[in-house]
Amino acid sequence: MVTHDGEISVVAVRRPEVKNALDSRTMSELKAAFEAIARDDTVKGAILTSYDGALAGADINELISLSTVELCEGICITAAAVHASISGCPKPVVAAVDGPVLGGGAEISMACHARVVGKSLLLGQPEVNLGIIPGNGGTQRLPRLIGLEKALDLMRTGRPVGAAEACQWGWATGEPAVDFVGAAKDLLRQHFAGKVKLAPVDPKPMEVPARLPAVDLGMRSLSIDAILVDVVRRGLAMPLPEGLKLEAQGFGRCKKTVDMDIGLKNFVQNGPRVPAAFLHE
Repeated sequence: MVTHDGEISVVAVRRPEVKNALDSRTMSELKAAFEAIARDDTVKGAILTSYDGALAGADINELISLSTVELCEGICITAAAVHASISGCPKPVVAAVDGPVLGGGAEISMACHARVVGKSLLLGQPEVNLGIIPGNGGTQRLPRLIGLEKALDLMRTGRPVGAAEACQWGWATGEPAVDFVGAAKDLLRQHFAGKVKLAPVDPKPMEVPARLPAVDLGMRSLSIDAILVDVVRRGLAMPLPEGLKLEAQGFGRCKKTVDMDIGLKNFVQNGPRVPAAFLHE
């Protein structure tokens, strides 16, 4: 999982059979890897990537197995600790991603100090299509990165965007690159030389307007959307750590709905192209 190019460590997820889904074991291995990088005096910076650049998100079967509100909150709290090992790393960490970077894959990328993307990037927070909200930092970091209006549109509709938009909006640094890992190394070396400064997402509270832009939800769950909007609105008014705790509680609230069960089972049985028949309960 970890290789080295001089003073740069490259941490690569390799689970091709499930499109690099981030299950509990993988997340634990990532946390251990970044904790080791933090302690290693020979390492000045790190890259988070995968064998092909894609990071497809959480393991859906693990989500289905969460039988209680407490377990739902717990998996988010565990993920937050993994992300803290990245965002709080004393060495800069750059995500180098391409292809599908969805859900938890997008969220762990946002825990890095910067993101460099390939030209085939497909970025999204599609959780609403599964009857859940982003539970690994998406509701709090995405608005801080690209602004509230764009972030809410992506999270409430689940629609993906490409590399050009990700760069234009500030989700990623620079331009889409063919050699995105090489571009990430170049960015780190610019940081080492003092030419750029890489830092995690600003944790300060954000101002949230009283009225939010209207969004066409289509057939998506109204009950899940209400939880999502509430978590975003209240969480952004707090410093990031408190917002993440609120997000975990919001993910737990999804378990109390009928639509979470409907959405996850529909995804497993029918795949992502068939909309779930939500009951809005």
